[in-house]
Amino acid sequence: MALYEHIFIARPDISPAQMESLIEETKALIEEKGGKTGKTEYWGLRNLAYRINKSRKGHYGLIDIDAPADVVAELDRIQRLSEDVIRHMTVRVEDHSEEPSAILSKKDDRRGRRERS
Repeated sequence: MALYEHIFIARPDISPAQMESLIEETKALIEEKGGKTGKTEYWGLRNLAYRINKSRKGHYGLIDIDAPADVVAELDRIQRLSEDVIRHMTVRVEDHSEEPSAILSKKDDRRGRRERS
């Protein structure tokens, strides 16, 4: 099986709780089809680089996947049909890092600076 990182952006009008359930549904789909999921991250509501479907913001999520290619193809098909997901991307990687992603570590750095001030 190959290792992948799957990032997706959901509509800005859903709640963070709905985004968490969307992440859990995606994990369940992967595991149901025979894949394994690693770390999952919810990056929050963030600004988009450009407008997508008249939206300037979106909820970002990341899932580490260890699965065969047919599971990733099915995940791609399901997310293309989903009305909540506005963009998604799956990238093959050599190995998964157990550390938080660069996005989350940047948030932690900002919090630490505020607390020291």
